[in-house]
Amino acid sequence: MDIKKLFELRGTLDRKDKVILTIIGALILIGLWFLFAEFLSKSVITQDESIDISTFSEKEKMYYESDSLLVANYDTLEKLSVAELQSYGLKKNKVYPLLPSPIKVIKAFPELNRNDDVIGNTFYSIKLNFLGYLLAILVSIPIGFLLGLVPLFRGLFSQIINSYRFIPLTAVTGIFIMWLGLGSQMKVSFLAFGIIVYLIPVVVHRIDEVQNVYLNTVFTLGASSWQTIRTVYMPYVFSKIIDDIRVLTAISWTYITIVEMLNKGGGIGELIWTAKRQSRIDKAFAILIIIVVIGILQDRLFVMIDRMLFPHKHVQKGKKH
Repeated sequence: MDIKKLFELRGTLDRKDKVILTIIGALILIGLWFLFAEFLSKSVITQDESIDISTFSEKEKMYYESDSLLVANYDTLEKLSVAELQSYGLKKNKVYPLLPSPIKVIKAFPELNRNDDVIGNTFYSIKLNFLGYLLAILVSIPIGFLLGLVPLFRGLFSQIINSYRFIPLTAVTGIFIMWLGLGSQMKVSFLAFGIIVYLIPVVVHRIDEVQNVYLNTVFTLGASSWQTIRTVYMPYVFSKIIDDIRVLTAISWTYITIVEMLNKGGGIGELIWTAKRQSRIDKAFAILIIIVVIGILQDRLFVMIDRMLFPHKHVQKGKKH
């Protein structure tokens, strides 16, 4: 690995160097995560349920059976040794109220799989994501082309639709519930709406990007309006819009978690809500890691589709990236 190349302005890295640096970066972040988690952790005194207290004296049972006495005498008890705490049926535990240890997060995965059907809930959220995106694309592309190509429709509706981007989506969840109830149909529609308000202006913007040289060429060849749309606008817009959809995929997971928290219909959002109610920050972080992994896989899938449908975008100096 060339060290000078690593600090070259806007320099490029080969595939091997990228992999090595990614692994090193991940290890650094995990190490910092572990250090911060340990720094923010606290030691608390709790009941040791593994100890048989039937033989305890009244004095020894006092702290074990009364939480108020345990809290009131916490400073005193904290100075006791492990053996002395055990004599009262107590023990010291390390808790992570703000940032869970990476080890605790890893241990949360088997529990999520065993008690919370994390696999089934994850696939349910993926299904909602796919259906919401499909609906949003089917609605956004025709409307975007109408607004982008026909001045009448652009004048009538373009500014109105652009203003929808300023609507706080969390505020319209109640409206969707009143319209469609709490089922999957409402969740898919809400997700699609959240994508549509961003995707339609993007389609219009991509149409505006088409260079006049291409339009003049087909005009010289005597192409009709439909032929111009089919041979110039559609190939250009579709080749660009897939990149915009990739970006919006990340935003869609925010909408999914919001809408799934509204009722117990399953999904990753419900698991996060359950973890919050249980004060299980380790489970919440584990679920977030699952979402990140899914997002990365989705992103790679979009790249593969992009390479298959629009190979010319990935050709540079006669070679593919």
